[in-house]
This record gives sequence, structure tokens and C-alpha cells, in this order.
Amino acid sequence: MLMRTDPFRELDRLAQQLMGPGTWSKPSAMPMDAYREGDEYVVVFDLPGVNADAIDIDVERNMLTVRAERRPAAKADDVQMELSERPLGVFSRQLVLADTLDTEHIEADYDAGVLTLRIPIAERAKPRKISIGVGTGRKEIPG
Repeated sequence: MLMRTDPFRELDRLAQQLMGPGTWSKPSAMPMDAYREGDEYVVVFDLPGVNADAIDIDVERNMLTVRAERRPAAKADDVQMELSERPLGVFSRQLVLADTLDTEHIEADYDAGVLTLRIPIAERAKPRKISIGVGTGRKEIPG
């Protein structure tokens, strides 16, 4: 039901990590998992250290875009950084959602640095039984 928008995404993610933090014009990728659970798809993004108000989720037609920004923590003037490995900047991920998903009823939850999106499967895409009517017999067509 979910389709990747770029087959070279992992290579791009590695290159962006080597080049430095993401910017609004060129954001870094964020890790995610996607799976089906009952009648919905679940997409989980790792965003540790990101405030909930710094996360933006948009859906336009079938394109889901998640953007987040991790800003540096405010430090006192006398602090001298010895090591900085936690990536800062802008992170983004785009997914093309299948037509069988109900983009009108996406639910988002953010807890402990993990953003979870639940996307229900549209009613028209769910399996259903078709009943068979039994006719009363042959009908003649007058001619």
C-alpha cells in the first residue's frame, strides 16, 4: 500500500549524513518503519529530541510529507562543546500513499521521540462478499 518515492533514498540519506545537517531547502532523511495492522497502515518515525510543535505533517492528494526540525539546545555563554554527534537541522520524509488508503482520517501521535501515523484502509478497498441473486426462470423476449 505504501510506495517509496525514491529507490536511492538510503544512498541519499547516507550522503546527507556525511554532508552535515539538513536545511529547509535540503532536509535530511528520518528513519521510519511501515506495516499493516488490521484495517490500517502504521508508519512510525524516529524523531528523538524534536519538540512536537516542530513537526509538520501534510497530505496533498496521495503525497504524505512529514517535516521536523531539531534545534540546538540553548547553552550558557561559558559552555564549550567537546563532542556533538546528535544531528541538528531539518528532517523530512515523503511517501506516496495508495488510493486504497483513507487520507481524510489519518491519526498522529507523538510520544518519547516517536511519531506514529495511523492511516485507515478505505472502505471501498476492504474485501467484501457479493451476493448472487437467483432468477425465477427464463424470460422470453417478444419479437
